[in-house]
Amino acid sequence: MALVLPLTLAGCFGIGGQGPSTAALNVALPAAAPAVLGVPKRLPADERRMIATFGGVYHWPAAETYLNGVLRKLAAATPGTTQPYRLTILDAPQVNAFALPSGDIYVTRGLLVLANDTAEIAAVMAHEIGHVTAHHAAKRAEYAKRMALISHAAEQIETPQQSAATQSRSELALAKFSRQQELDADQIGIHVIARAGYDPFAAARFLTSLSQSTQLRQSLYGLQNNASRPDIMATHPSTPQRIAAALREARSLGAPGLGERGRRAYLQAINGMIYGDSPVNGVVEGRLFLHPKLDFAFTAPQNFVLQNTRQAVLGIDKDASEALRLDSVQLRSQTSLTDYFKSGWLDGLDASTITTGQTNGFPSAVAIAHSGAWDFRVAVIRFGADVYRMIFATRQLTPDVDAAFMASIASFHRLSLQDAANVHPQHLALVTAKPGDTAASLAASMATQARAVDYFRMINGLADNARLVPGQEYKVIAQ
Repeated sequence: MALVLPLTLAGCFGIGGQGPSTAALNVALPAAAPAVLGVPKRLPADERRMIATFGGVYHWPAAETYLNGVLRKLAAATPGTTQPYRLTILDAPQVNAFALPSGDIYVTRGLLVLANDTAEIAAVMAHEIGHVTAHHAAKRAEYAKRMALISHAAEQIETPQQSAATQSRSELALAKFSRQQELDADQIGIHVIARAGYDPFAAARFLTSLSQSTQLRQSLYGLQNNASRPDIMATHPSTPQRIAAALREARSLGAPGLGERGRRAYLQAINGMIYGDSPVNGVVEGRLFLHPKLDFAFTAPQNFVLQNTRQAVLGIDKDASEALRLDSVQLRSQTSLTDYFKSGWLDGLDASTITTGQTNGFPSAVAIAHSGAWDFRVAVIRFGADVYRMIFATRQLTPDVDAAFMASIASFHRLSLQDAANVHPQHLALVTAKPGDTAASLAASMATQARAVDYFRMINGLADNARLVPGQEYKVIAQ
């Protein structure tokens, strides 16, 4: 996943979007979901913004100490480098990693959850080292500059149609350039971990888990699986392409079984880490969203799957025919909610449908809007200094659908002190498989409310038909 930030990233081990498509919510909405962030003030402003984008810094001393030790081994195995590398864990459940040219490597705790041994996380970090040592950020910036100059020249001397074609070719060339950098970084990383004594096949294993995670997420959100579909504008190669290339590179170094995996040491280092949402940014529990810091909660309609992001809470139903978004804005106290509805932020508003009232003691207003093929039921609720906006989208706003949306709006309420105190994050725990244990038997006690077996297999990198090994530790999600 590429970030649109002033900060130049040396590399990014991203997997793209982490939730449902929000194309249905075709309204101009600012990013305004507040979060409590831990961001070191000593860093440059653009780096602080980048860290804040990923939820701030997550401190887990056992993992930080262990993984920085792995980084030192990787640096020693990287030819021609004397640069120190430092690891920072980011408080985000999404799977991502990236590096700065300075040698600062960032990984999300969601990525740490997905890795299953030291060799796998070493492969991720070595991939980022590959970006740094190959100076990919500078080369990509120079290539982008050259493509921009070509496009600018075309604007001056070509017809609009010719200029548009030149721009399209430049964008395609830059995407292809970026994809090749990712494959190059994979190749460099595999050789680095092999020289450091780790299993070179670990990169392919981690990428397989990455693909499994993507497929599960897409299934949960009712999205089509596009993992293997070529995308000529993508900045990353498809995951199957990367897996195949990683396997070829590892086989060139020898047969499977080479090098250290370090499974137990790695699992012990991440044991107990938060899984999923952090309470400081709000927590999803099935259809219920609770934010103990901001003091509110609401319940989504039946069959909705929720995703919490820093900008908003997003939701989609199992058929991807209905969606929701909740975010907040600052509004002057003298501005009425009716006037705010009419201020132009919502496309297709039917002003005749605006009604005002109270939602669990808080001033609120609801209205209907239409845009393209979508109908919207929208609520704005004044809650302290903020106005929360609940936007529901559907292909057809029938009375039954509207009643479900209105019930969700009516569920918005202030959390009691007791309810807020009872919000606890999910976390990783380790269980030792006994003879006869299966993925289903160990998943039965997990805190996830849906698809527990699929989640168990995904976080442990297990194929559907994989048997558990008695005496081996496996990750589970606990409350």
